[in-house]
Order: sequence, then structure tokens, then C-alpha cells
Amino acid sequence: MKVSYFMLFGGFLIGISSINAQDKTNLKLEEAIQLAWTKSNEISLANTKVETKKQELQSAKNNQYPDFKITGQYLRLTKATVDLKIDAGSAVLPVPDQLLIGQASLKVPVFVGMKIQNGIKLQDNLYQAENAMASQTKEDVTMRVIDYYANLYKAQRTIELLKENQKSAEQRVTDFTALEKNGIIPRNDLLKSQLQVSKIQLTLDEALNNEKIINYYLVTLLKLPTETKLVVYENDLINFPKNAIPTDEQPAFQNRKDLAAMQYQEKATQNNIKMAKGDYYPNVALVGGYAALNLNNIITLENAMFFGVGLSYDISGILKNGTQVKIAESKAIEVKTSEELLKDNIRVQVQQAITNYDLAVKQNIVYNQAVEQASENYRIVKDKYENGLSDTNDLLEADVEQLKSKISETIAKVDVIQKYYELLSVTGQLSQTFNLSKI
Repeated sequence: MKVSYFMLFGGFLIGISSINAQDKTNLKLEEAIQLAWTKSNEISLANTKVETKKQELQSAKNNQYPDFKITGQYLRLTKATVDLKIDAGSAVLPVPDQLLIGQASLKVPVFVGMKIQNGIKLQDNLYQAENAMASQTKEDVTMRVIDYYANLYKAQRTIELLKENQKSAEQRVTDFTALEKNGIIPRNDLLKSQLQVSKIQLTLDEALNNEKIINYYLVTLLKLPTETKLVVYENDLINFPKNAIPTDEQPAFQNRKDLAAMQYQEKATQNNIKMAKGDYYPNVALVGGYAALNLNNIITLENAMFFGVGLSYDISGILKNGTQVKIAESKAIEVKTSEELLKDNIRVQVQQAITNYDLAVKQNIVYNQAVEQASENYRIVKDKYENGLSDTNDLLEADVEQLKSKISETIAKVDVIQKYYELLSVTGQLSQTFNLSKI
């Protein structure tokens, strides 16, 4: 026989999960996506990173507030010598043996080279970037769930078709066995029909094994018990929501979260440059406080209030800071260049996705026609075989072509859906399609 059953799957047979007598669970696609968003370790990690950036932003805001410090010391003295600078007469001064010092100070930053304000803006931009990356992670996980669902449906439908064909092939063996015993057909024809049954069984076993693998991948992603057997029905995928088909990369530039994250990072690098340049300026602060001192037997100082203005200027830092500014500017160029590279990749991804979707639509039309043609061809060949006008090879090959066309039709139909969702994914519109953006 010229056509092998192993050719029926081509590159399709990637992991899928087995249909058996065990209980099966059905989840709507939106339910599975929502479950993945809730349970996925990747999304959990992304949310944790967002929370970290949120706390870092709050820490930067805290730098606006005054510094208030309280210090106190108790010191034991050993044979201290006291020399008063004022005339104490001829009195003999006692030797103090302990010293108590207390101080409270308040420092309010007035001007620090705009580093506090730019530090807040920097952390806010990094927080927004992390938020965008978390949204991109959700988009990626959503697309992975869709791929698993689509491949699982392809496998389960393929297995159904194989089992249907297996029954008819086994019935053919039964019929050929009786005909061979009566000398109506040669033994070689019986062996060919038996060989076809064996090939069907091998292909079916491989499909069942691969289906089991993809089922495991999916339940692991959804954090379901590993023994869960999922089943996908036609309505779970075929009746999918459909928006306008993107025709260029503009929706991607508006909606892609990874691009938005890169743009926030670029803003953060500009804030970083301003912070580095802030070291060229002096720091000015309002200072005030209270001090108390007690040197026992000698002096007690209380209610010593003080206030004023503090000024600091790192002269040597001015000479050294030029390098830090250049580093910050170089990092800004790196991020800007990375953003342009990402835009180029987005253009390629969108055009490829549009082309793949158009091809899938065209192939689906062809495969629909092929099913009709293969079915009619099998009917004609079978009729000829029964009338002695064609041989067993023709009959078995027509049977294989009919099965192959039905499997290809199933795959092509789901391919249209997958390519459509991939197009939405590369244009950043996938989550909006399922109304899950608020989860």
C-alpha cells in the first residue's frame, strides 16, 4: 500500500491525552483560562514582582518625609579632670564619674538636586513596567491554554475517526476471511486487509499516548489533580468569539504589554539620568532639635533647642560624577534600542500571523472539499471493487485517503481558530476577546 497511516499526522502529533473509561471533565475555554490565571505559578510570580515594585515605589516616596532621630548616651568616667574656663574661685571642684547626653534632631530635605522627585518617578515607571509585564504573562498563559485545548480537541477527534475506521477495517477482515475460505479472493488480499488493521492500531496507540501527554501538560498548568481527564467538545472551540481581523501592526503598537513595559523602562532611564545629574548640585535641608547634658556634680544643660539650615556639597563628587551620568545615558540608549528591536519583531510577528491565518482559512476550504471528494472516490472504488473492476489495493488506498481527508479537515478547522487567536495574541488583544482583563 502506497499510503502509510504514519503520514496521517505529519508534524501534528505533539502531546495529547487519552480517552478511556475513566470519568472525564469538561471545562469551557474561558473557565480554563480563568483557572490558569488564578493558579499558574508564572502569573503568581509576575504578581509578586508587581507587589515588590509597589513597595519599592512607596520606599522612594518615604524619602520625602523628614528624618527624626533620638539619641542618648550614658558614660562612666574615670578620674576625669575638670578645667572650667570661668573663674570658680578657690573652691575645689568635685570629680565627675558619669556623663549623660540626650539629643533629638529633625532634618527636612529642601533641595537634593531633584533626586527625590526623580527617584519617585523612576520607581513609578518601573512599577508600571512590571504591571505591563504581568499582563503580558497573562496573555502568554492564555495562548498556551488555547493551544493545549486546540491540540487536545484535534487528538480526541482524530482518535474518534481512527476508531470508526478501525471498526470498518476489522469488519473488512471478517468479510475477507470468509471470502478467502470460499476461494473467492486470494489470501494476499486478506493479508493486506489484516495489515491495514495493524497499522490503524499502531497509529491509534500513538495518538492515545500523545493525547495523554498533552492532557498532563494542561492539568499541570491548571493545577488540577494529575489523574483528571479533560475532554474538549466541538462547541468549546468552534463557537469562538470573533472580533475584527487585524490587518497591520498598529493594534500591536497600541496593545502589546511587553512594548508598554519597554516604554516605561525607557522613561525610567531618563529619570535615572536626572538623578545622576543631581549630584552636581548641593544638598540643602532645614535642621532643628533638642539637646540635654548632665555631667554629674559639675553641670546640667536642659532645654537647649536649636534650628537652622544645613548645606552639604561634595566637591570631589562633581569631578567623579561625569562617569555616572555617562553610564546612565548609555543605559538609556540600550533600552531605547531594545524598544526599536522589539517593534521590528512585532512587525514581523504580526505579518507572519496574518499570513498564517489567511493560509489556514484557505486550507480549511480545500480540506472541506477534499472530504467530499475522498468520500465520493471511496464510494466509486468500493462499487468497482464489488463489481470486480478494481483490486484490493485500490480499495484500501481509497479508504486511507478518506480517513486522511477527515482528519485533515478536523485539524484545518481548528487551525483556523488557533491562527486567529495567535493573531490576536501578537497584536495584544487576546485577553480582551475573553473579557478577562479584570481578573
